[in-house]
Amino acid sequence: MILQSSYHIFVKEFISEFRTRYALNALLMFVVTTLSINLFSIGHDSPTQEILSGTLWIVIFFSAMSGLSRTFVAEEERGTSLTLRLLTDSTSVYTGKLIYNFILIFVLSIIIAIAYLLLIKEFSVKTYSIFWLTIILGSAGLASASTILAAIIAKANTKGTLFPVLAFPILLPLLLTCINATKLSVDGAFFSEAIKEFQILISFAIVMVTTSLLVFDFVWKD
Repeated sequence: MILQSSYHIFVKEFISEFRTRYALNALLMFVVTTLSINLFSIGHDSPTQEILSGTLWIVIFFSAMSGLSRTFVAEEERGTSLTLRLLTDSTSVYTGKLIYNFILIFVLSIIIAIAYLLLIKEFSVKTYSIFWLTIILGSAGLASASTILAAIIAKANTKGTLFPVLAFPILLPLLLTCINATKLSVDGAFFSEAIKEFQILISFAIVMVTTSLLVFDFVWKD
């Protein structure tokens, strides 16, 4: 029953986004803008791989902030949140939106990573298994934290500015770990050398999802 309801929530989110394209357009425009700024900033310089790895995740982070913040805000603005409370349970709402957010940020991260590899010649990945697994686990961590934060800020008055302010300190350990793992991939490290980073990323996502499931009912019905 929960899986079926979660699937319906996911389909609703997908159809709604396909009609409005608000988050998708905002994300793509942000990606194009930030990548262009990076290209102009680098110019003829040769930044270190650590700086380029950090810049990649800065682009992914702020792109996610520009699109995922409206996960629950749109429900409040359209007045459909009350309908969802009457029709389905809070766990299904959270799970459905979490799946949608993960797919959205995962696809976005893939697009950013490919564009980054093609446009920034100084950024060269040597261990692709580490790089792409970091993208997957990083996307899962971003989605898990952003979903519950979006539910919290949907009740606030300053929705647009509050989301990145709350998200940054929570996501900082995730971003630092992703940067370290990405640096290992460009340095040509063995897969076993990135196991510690992967364990941190997996643990982060599990803790965020578990905690969110415990508190989401109170946030959603408040």
